[in-house]
Amino acid sequence: MKIAFQMDPIGNVDINADSSFRLAEEAQARGHELFYYSPDRLAYQQGRITARGQDMSVQRVAGQPAILGKLRDVDLADFDVVWLRQDPPFDMHYITSTHLLDRLRGTTLVVNDPFWVRNYPEKLLVLDFPDLTPPTTIARDLDTIKAFKAEHRDIILKPLYGNGGAGVFRLDENDRNLTSLYELFTGFSREPLIVQKFLPDVRNGDKRVILVDGEPVGAINRVPAEGETRSNMHVGGRPEQIGLSARDREICAAIGPLLREKGQIFVGIDVIGDYLTEINVTSPTGIQELERFDGVNIAEKIWLAIEGKLG
Repeated sequence: MKIAFQMDPIGNVDINADSSFRLAEEAQARGHELFYYSPDRLAYQQGRITARGQDMSVQRVAGQPAILGKLRDVDLADFDVVWLRQDPPFDMHYITSTHLLDRLRGTTLVVNDPFWVRNYPEKLLVLDFPDLTPPTTIARDLDTIKAFKAEHRDIILKPLYGNGGAGVFRLDENDRNLTSLYELFTGFSREPLIVQKFLPDVRNGDKRVILVDGEPVGAINRVPAEGETRSNMHVGGRPEQIGLSARDREICAAIGPLLREKGQIFVGIDVIGDYLTEINVTSPTGIQELERFDGVNIAEKIWLAIEGKLG
């Protein structure tokens, strides 16, 4: 097959951690042809969805993860699969790319399906499952957020479309910074904020469960660094081996059919204690850590699902 990767600069990836690299590596091992382009080189041209990029082969060489050919223009309708793999922020640039890629429907399989990536970003899809999530409010109105804090006392405040743990604050019952943080966030962004009841179980880790075509294939635990609330590996969280609990499987059974129906082939959900906190569909991570812990080829499972859909 001909596979295109729309992703952030390939030269910057960590060959031992990056999930996009691992997906490309497995595709190459399966005999597929690889093409790479950055999101800013995606275009609509007189009815065609095009990209300016380079043929690519990947290698496990630190500092040089890919060998790239000469820049050339391609028609993405000539490809079998396009991977939507750039990291958030989930801004209008990101949203526009989903609109353009959505025009490939019927000719090229885009993973994950861009229509539903656009409509189901990480912190919004969980709203479909209120019985699985901690108490949550999304609002831009300060009085609404203050009322939530008055009710739940110990809360997490974060930007609705953030990622990687950036801008995540815990405000306990003694904290007096809510209004200042609100002014900070709303001073540079028109987006709402999301607030959730703080879950003390986070001290034991924030579990990342990976689903392939709606089925759980394993999990890793991300433990916060000493003195830190956030468990994201971008900010020092430590990955640990962990199995799937009965509650994890219950959550996956509830959300899996919807993910499968909406073309979300590679998904990473976040579970703290018994609660689902995020459903990551834009650019989920965790493949390499899970493969090392469990000795299972997760990238192969993803490609088998894709190849099955293409017959």
